[in-house]
Amino acid sequence: MIQILLVDDHPLVVEGTKLIIENEQDMKVHIETSSVRALELVKTQKFDVMLFDLQMPEMDGFELAKNVLKMEPAANILIYSGYEIMPHLELLMESGAIGFISKTATRDQLIRAIRCAINQEVVLPFSILKEIYMLGRSSNKRVKETKDPLMLTEKERNILKELTKGKTNKEMAQKLYMGQRSLEYSLTSLFHKLGVQTRIEAVVKANELGLLDS
Repeated sequence: MIQILLVDDHPLVVEGTKLIIENEQDMKVHIETSSVRALELVKTQKFDVMLFDLQMPEMDGFELAKNVLKMEPAANILIYSGYEIMPHLELLMESGAIGFISKTATRDQLIRAIRCAINQEVVLPFSILKEIYMLGRSSNKRVKETKDPLMLTEKERNILKELTKGKTNKEMAQKLYMGQRSLEYSLTSLFHKLGVQTRIEAVVKANELGLLDS
């Protein structure tokens, strides 16, 4: 029997998803609505696959995945969310989760994702693959055409200013009156716009484009 842990702070969502998955004769779902309690549960029980909601109040899916993998390095974790994953792709990779499945996916797609996760395989929707490809092309184009202006939001410009001061995420979040996780999401989006991967690259690129002078 395939043992699955589903963590989501929306009771109706977990109950509905549990019913869908357990239509498979070889799958058993254990549900938990608290990420903190889920972390304690993983200490005493073994699961073949774990599905974590992305946004939860105590600990989001990425953070929960990191903590679980510290205890169980071989854990197979899928982020299960109704949000678009592309703006958070870097955080997804850093979390150690094996992949992502949308809450809008069909039953067959959900079951296929779970079975693939057991074998450390990921089923990637073509729409996401295409977006990654287009993102790569866009980043390369920006590198070659640095004179083209980038449209940044006021929040992104403020984050850039704080980056130049070498502040930590916590310090920037306090300065800008943002939640730390919200700041991390915004940083990821900003890095994608600039076509960079690190803070230093972001500052250098922004300076090259004259964004820090405006």
